[in-house]
Amino acid sequence: MPRAFDITPLDATFGAVVTGVKLVDLDDAGWRELHSAWLDYALLVFPDQHLKRDQQIAFAKRFGPLEFEMVAISNVRADGTLRVEKDNDDVMKILKGNMGWHADSTYMPVQAKGAVFCAEVVPTIGGHTGFADMRAAYDALDDVRKEQVERLQARHSLHYSQSRLGHETKKSDGEYHGYGLHDGPVPLRPLVKTHPETGRKSLLIGRHAHAIPGMDGAQSEAFLQELIDFACQRPRIYHHAWAPGDAVLWDNRCLLHQATPWDMTQKRIMWHSRIAGDPASEAALPG
Repeated sequence: MPRAFDITPLDATFGAVVTGVKLVDLDDAGWRELHSAWLDYALLVFPDQHLKRDQQIAFAKRFGPLEFEMVAISNVRADGTLRVEKDNDDVMKILKGNMGWHADSTYMPVQAKGAVFCAEVVPTIGGHTGFADMRAAYDALDDVRKEQVERLQARHSLHYSQSRLGHETKKSDGEYHGYGLHDGPVPLRPLVKTHPETGRKSLLIGRHAHAIPGMDGAQSEAFLQELIDFACQRPRIYHHAWAPGDAVLWDNRCLLHQATPWDMTQKRIMWHSRIAGDPASEAALPG
């Protein structure tokens, strides 16, 4: 039986471009094929979709309940004016924080399952989104390091990761209202997680991870940075150069992602719908 769409693998250990399909017209059989491809590739890129807000939300909901339906990731205010980079307001600080490799919602009690991300307005210089395959990163570790990381956990905190950039929430201007900008109890997560649907192991690291139990602060920071440096390199990374109308779907349970710098005198308007994780597999460890 012919496939409902065409898949072209990326030049990386993961990811594919999907063509020959309009997501708004995807029937149940086509969705099942797409879901299977998503589990295989972890990242699917859909050019020229131009999804409307309700269409993006409806597509994301096919993969499960949403952590949130939609939020703008943008240097443009709701009134259409451009944020000035030198003002370095709360939203600008979050945008710059997102340029570090991370997985979504690891600092929350339940980590996100995935996301649908769509481009409306893109700058002419920069503003790509990078993705990194933590399955292939785990596979590439030698046996000694695999045995070591299997035994370790780390705390995950947005307060920690933003504070490293000088984003002190006590001096916040109050524009960013996301979860996690607090200095309080934070989730503990293993450095190696097993995917609940594929059974593949992957590294769970990124900018929010810190404070490995049994290590002092400097040791933990150096160890985690070494893992990121090892994991986030070719052929385990892909940076997507956006065109208006592009949509991507990624598996947050096994990929890291990052924004990249752009000319912030130009507008960048992206729309993010986040798929909620299943507490049975994505909840933090006790303690």
